[in-house]
Amino acid sequence: MVTVMLTSVCLGQSNSIPVLKYESQVPSYTLPDPLTFADGTPVKTAQQWTETRRQQIFDLFATEVYGKAPPTTEKVKYRIISEKADALGGKATRREIAITLAEEPKPLVMTVLLYLPNHVEKAPVFFGLNFFGNHTITYENDVQLNPNFMRAHGVGVVAGKATEASRGTAQAAWPVDLIIERGFGLATAYNGDIDPDFDDGFKNGIHAAFSQAGQTSRASDDWGSICAWAWGLSRGLDVLQQISGVDGSKVAVIGHSRLGKTALWAGACDQRFAMAISNNSGCGGAAISRRQFGETIAKINHAVGYWFCENFKKYNDNEEKLPVDQHELIALMAPRPVYVGSATKDLWADPKGEFLACVHAGPVYELLGKSGLNGTFSPVELPRPDQPLNTGNIGYHLRTGSHALTEYDWIQYMDFASRHFDMNSVLSNN
Repeated sequence: MVTVMLTSVCLGQSNSIPVLKYESQVPSYTLPDPLTFADGTPVKTAQQWTETRRQQIFDLFATEVYGKAPPTTEKVKYRIISEKADALGGKATRREIAITLAEEPKPLVMTVLLYLPNHVEKAPVFFGLNFFGNHTITYENDVQLNPNFMRAHGVGVVAGKATEASRGTAQAAWPVDLIIERGFGLATAYNGDIDPDFDDGFKNGIHAAFSQAGQTSRASDDWGSICAWAWGLSRGLDVLQQISGVDGSKVAVIGHSRLGKTALWAGACDQRFAMAISNNSGCGGAAISRRQFGETIAKINHAVGYWFCENFKKYNDNEEKLPVDQHELIALMAPRPVYVGSATKDLWADPKGEFLACVHAGPVYELLGKSGLNGTFSPVELPRPDQPLNTGNIGYHLRTGSHALTEYDWIQYMDFASRHFDMNSVLSNN
């Protein structure tokens, strides 16, 4: 019997909310098999997965969990609003790129902050959303202060707006100097540029741009905020693939917590992302929902149901009826590499459930001729803290500590990406 200390992270949850506190309390469950068709017949070939089964699973996630994004046909408009060739003491070129996501009912602009190493001609890039504006990831005082609404608990946020006091407050989560030194680029944008992170009835952000005239209600499978943020990441990728100095074939989408959920869904939706990295994403992210450990579907829908589509609420305290589970979300990345990071004190996000999702996604990778978790075998026991499993096409680690994106996490992600992106070759060609 393992005692669980639940942490309250980001959502203002109370520790008094009833939760499973012991591993022995996890109910017995049966996971849906990603390699069994909807009619019960087995998936036997890579072609069957690629042409049919993958789409079946994707459609279930879109319909029942995250919602369906509208199709995008128009080419996005962008402009570089600043450029600095000697950023970070001359180590990097920094650009701020304003991407127009919508013109009506009012202009909606996502600003991407991009750092590229000056010692690499064409760099692989990590691309992820941040929580409180690009200015929070750096102390460089000429990066613009984000003008959009900010949630109240951000450091240096006053009356819903960022102030200079918030500059650099998230730098520890985005070690840009270290990333640049390793030869990678870093791109980030504020999630609130795409869609506000509060329940506004979907009247603002990108949802408003796709609402029909006179629309007063949403379909049960309309996209929630996670899907909207993922959609915005794809629009950012549209632009990154046009920027000199970026290797557009080697862009890894990354995210922490709710934005880790977003990174996984973005990687599932857009196969141009070469890699997906989920840090402490928990329920609705990498953790197996059927375990009902820590945060559950009912709890997350009660607190932040706008992240998902309305259909997801059907599975409140009813996880066994959910036609998919999160190991299948990870499997949607196959054969591309994917990495999941957990933390020992972040039991709300169910580290063991995240680990097991990696294990159970493995057979899909193997069908496609790739190794799953840890290379040639899939472990059955949660690894010891700070002992990463990173030799396969699925990576996992359990970091000592709490709910955060840390330098240790980044080192593991960069080590993993270095192998899959052949960074020795990238660096030797410069």
